[in-house]
Amino acid sequence: MLRTLLAALLAASLPVRASDPAASTCYGTPENGSLEGGVSLPRTGANFETYSSVGWLAGRTYVHSKVHSVLMRAFKALETSAPGKIFVYGETGWESGGRIRPHKTHRNGTSVDLMVPVLQEGRSVALPSSAFNKYGYSIEFNDRGVYEDYQIDWEALSQWIYEIHRSASNQGVGIRRIIFEVPLQKLLLATKRGAYLKKHIVFSTKQAWVRHDEHIHIDFSVPCLPLPRS
Repeated sequence: MLRTLLAALLAASLPVRASDPAASTCYGTPENGSLEGGVSLPRTGANFETYSSVGWLAGRTYVHSKVHSVLMRAFKALETSAPGKIFVYGETGWESGGRIRPHKTHRNGTSVDLMVPVLQEGRSVALPSSAFNKYGYSIEFNDRGVYEDYQIDWEALSQWIYEIHRSASNQGVGIRRIIFEVPLQKLLLATKRGAYLKKHIVFSTKQAWVRHDEHIHIDFSVPCLPLPRS
């Protein structure tokens, strides 16, 4: 029994090819929806990792199969376009969707949080994550993108969004919006990919209910069925 459980956890943590997951079905909207056939993102990969093994084991990193495919192909592209960079994804949602506290969205598998890539003494590292900083979510960067001795890696972040947009476009998936702290957007758009992002990405210009400086929030546009009436 224990051996079977350990084998299942190990298999789930390995990178999954984008073509592997069965098709998911989403209902409603990110603000009021549900999900069938949600797919868990791998715990780690060649250049990425989850924000928290605890959160991953608790089942807080499930997405729609199309979103899974978009992200996995983007990570693969980043191995070439951003070699040596470390990327950390945050919370996404439950396997069957629905409310996942404290988020107001993330309810139908089409929303993801991506923790900002950071540099420490010029070296790409994972954003610090522990129970003491709410697994990275309570970290606050200043308007220059600095927290203690960590600096947001603007070029890596813009390249990540670029690869996600390209991956989504190639698979017929849209990006509805990206939420990122408004004062920091100008630094993001000043990067090499800034002109591309400004042309192709809709960034929310309204202040979110909580700061989005240590992570960006993406809502993907995936065709979903109406939420069944209870």
